[in-house]
Formats: sequence, structure tokens, C-alpha cells
Amino acid sequence: MNALERLKVLINSSTPIVVMETVEEVRAVRMVRLACSELNLATFEWTIASGLARSGTMTHDLQFEDALPPGGYTPAHRSDAEQNSKAIYNSQDPAQMLGNLEAVSIEATFILKDFHRHLEDPVVVRRLRDVAQKFSANRRTVIITGPHIAIPPELAGLVEFLDMPLPDRQRLRQIIDGTLARVSKTHTVQRKLDAPGFDSLAASLLGLTEEEAERAISQAVVARYALSPDCVADVLEAKKALLKRSEMLEFVDASNNMANVGGLDNLKEWLVQRQNSWEPEARQFGLEPPKGVIILGVQGCGKSLCARAIAGEWKLPLVKFDTAAVYDKYIGETEKRIQKVFKVAEGLSPCVLWIDELEKVFAGSGPDSASADAGVSSRLLASFLSWMQERKAPVFVAATCNNVTVLPPELIRKGRFDELFFVDLPNTSERKQILSIQLMKRKRNPADFDLDRVDVAAKGFSGAEIESVVQTALYAAYSRKQELTTDDLLTALSSTVPLSTTRAEEISELRAWAKTRAVWASISEAKREGA
Repeated sequence: MNALERLKVLINSSTPIVVMETVEEVRAVRMVRLACSELNLATFEWTIASGLARSGTMTHDLQFEDALPPGGYTPAHRSDAEQNSKAIYNSQDPAQMLGNLEAVSIEATFILKDFHRHLEDPVVVRRLRDVAQKFSANRRTVIITGPHIAIPPELAGLVEFLDMPLPDRQRLRQIIDGTLARVSKTHTVQRKLDAPGFDSLAASLLGLTEEEAERAISQAVVARYALSPDCVADVLEAKKALLKRSEMLEFVDASNNMANVGGLDNLKEWLVQRQNSWEPEARQFGLEPPKGVIILGVQGCGKSLCARAIAGEWKLPLVKFDTAAVYDKYIGETEKRIQKVFKVAEGLSPCVLWIDELEKVFAGSGPDSASADAGVSSRLLASFLSWMQERKAPVFVAATCNNVTVLPPELIRKGRFDELFFVDLPNTSERKQILSIQLMKRKRNPADFDLDRVDVAAKGFSGAEIESVVQTALYAAYSRKQELTTDDLLTALSSTVPLSTTRAEEISELRAWAKTRAVWASISEAKREGA
């Protein structure tokens, strides 16, 4: 059931209050008008600036006027019967407007814009509750729209929430066509996109609201005076900026692939087998899209790099979830924020959702956490588990974790994540791969170095530490105005104390836990030489 049909059901079933929490006010009002038109109902709109007025051309004006107290319409507006709106006397004040609604007897829908700003007033809440209780008897519904709506507990039992879905590819194609037609009226615009390019442009808009998509297209077309392949890149940049302003999701560059990751052959093979498994052909074959992986292990061993590389390997957009920004000081708002994250991620699908340091989000969701944060962590975990279990959109969750022992067991069981991979310190062959990758990254030929000697000296070093060593050696060589040598690398290694030494006990405990509970990311890990 789409949003329009759901709205019609709510109105027809005498739902007294419907909340549409959205930044797309124009779209929400247009949907309500359409629903009421199909249901042959009057529609009225209220703002604190203009008061309560009819919306569009109505056949119920005289009935509504008769249903109001004496002096309902202002004399100044009685001569405006031909206009599309009539302001109701003394209706700008929210409490007084609700008092007017209590006297209404006809069937109608009343859209209250930005009314959330008045829901902390006890008089307004009381009157809205009285109105809602009377409206339950027939088809009279109050629609509250706004970007951020916190419902008082007194009204909770009278309210239904209606989500505004993000546009799908078909709707985005319509938006592109409509925007191009509108811009063409005032600008000379060339259409240079073929059918595949048009589809790519629509795909690049996934995850945006209709208004955001229209703005992004308008700006790209006006800037280039054409609907061209370059517009796809323009739209992606605009989309990155919009998501960054949301403060919860951020586009991350996914240019790296698993070839940029040394070792981890078992993880790489697992990813290769699941590539393109979200496409229609895979579903016809009987496959479900993979849900995600948790990558845990020693710090600095490439967990975050793997999350980035998964998206690059699969050629999917990578979106990072800012776990700190999701928490809100107001009760109930954190849960709303996490739902918004899920909604946007599904709108971007297929994509990879990267959650860094998973334990920092859900470590406090155990039975003893309710007293510490009013149960927010537990409810957040419940929302996340429900979404992981039930979602249909192909959103692959790549989560990294340093300490899996603090995570609740229901989060890491099969069915939520597909696999739990453990990334240990690199072994001999992996250290050589990492060294080669880091040297080539800095425009050096690995064959010019004695990697066997460097590898022996780098035993016990993590991938991040090896990268840091190469950088340190480059600084030393540059200061001498000489080319980088094997001795520079060995000197840098000798002056560095690796994490495997400073935190040896913690690493041993982590390995012991992962030995029987996780899949080792490297095929040869069971035969490691004891780094």
C-alpha cells in the first residue's frame, strides 16, 4: 500500500490525528489534497501567519460556514468567494483555532502546518485532545505536518504516523523530465543523455527527497545548459553535500577495492562469491541479497579499509553512519533518527552502509543500561535488529568492531549478519603484500627493496603500523635528499614499538575468543607462524 492509499484509509477510518513528519511540506499538502479530492472531502489549511483557510476549490463552503460560531468568516473575506481561500476569523491563535474546530460538524480534513511548535502549550494540547476525541466519530481528521514532531503522551493514543517515502527510480525519472521541461521554459537546454545515461542519472538521485532531487537536477542543468553525462557527477556532488548536512550519513570515497588490501584471502573469496547477488537474476536464481558482515580484530589491521574496499570491489556507493550524531537529548528522538537512517539507506540501495566501531553504538544495550540512558540503547538495538532481520532493500552493512565481547549476543547471531570475520596481525606473505602496496602507493618499485629482511623485522606489526613505518622512512630519506632504501625501512621499524608488544595480553584474549567463534579472514591464519 503506497502512502496515498494509506492516507485515504486513515481518513476513511476516522483517524483523528495523522502526523506527517517531513521537510517536504508542499508534497505532503499536495498528497492530502489529492486524497481528499478522491474521497470528496473538504480540505482546510492552517498556519500561524494566515490562520485557517480553505484549500483549493471546495463545494462545502456554505456548510462549513454554517457549522462555525457566529462571525466565523471575517467580513473582509466574504466578498472573496471566487478566491481559493477564505480566512476564518480569529483563527491565527492555535488554541482559538482548535476551539473553532470543536464546533465543526461537516466531514473535512484540516492540515496544520508547523503545529509542532505549539505542542508544548498545555492549553493547545488539551484542546487538540478534545478535538481528536470528537473527530473520532466520523471522517474528520487533523493532519499535522512539520520536519520534527514530538507528540505529547496525552495524544499518543489518538495519533497515527504516515511516512513520506523517498522517490523510487520511476518517480525520479518523472522528476527529471518535469524539471527539464520547467527549466527549458526559461533557458535553452540541450538533451545529450541516452537511455542508459538517463537511468544512471535517476540512480544517482536515489536517497534524496523529491524536492532535493528537483533542486539537484535544476542546478546541474542550469550550470551546463544541458542534460548531459556531466550532470551525473554534478548530482552526486550535490547529493554528498545534502547527506553530509543531515549529520547522520556521509558519502565516503570508495575508489579502493580489495586489491588494495594485503592478505585476507578468505574474506576476499567470500565477497567475490556474493558480488552482484542483489541483481534480479540472482533473485530469480533463489538468492537473497547478503545482509552484512562484522569485521573484528586487532586495531590497525585494516578493518575500516576492508569496509571501504567492499564498496569499491562491488562498485556500490558507500555511506558511513555517524553513530554519535544519532543520539538526541529528547526522549523518542533517537529512535526517530535511526529510522531516518534506515529509510535513507534503503533509498540509496543497492549500497554499503558502513558502521565503524559497532561496540560504541550497542555496547550499552544490555539489561542494566535502562537506568543509565532511559532505555535508549536497548530501543536503538531493537530497532536495528528488526531492520536487519526484515529489510528487503539490498543494503549491505559493513560493521567494524574492536571488542566484540561487549556486544549483545542477539546482534551477532546468524540471520542478522551473514558472517563474523576476525582480522589478525598480518603473517609473512601478508606483510610483504602490504609493504608492496604501500611502496607502490608512494611511487616506489617493491623489487628495489629487500622485502624478506624488512618482513622479518616487521613481524608483529599491523598494517597501519607498516604504513606508518614506510612514511617515517620516506621522511628520513627526504631530509637527507636521498632515495628511499631498505636500511631506511629497517631503521624506522627498529624505532617503533608495535601494538602487539604494548597490548600483547589483550590481543591474546581476542585471538582466543575468535578461535572458535569467528571465521578467520586469512585462509592461512590457522597455519600462521605465530606473529
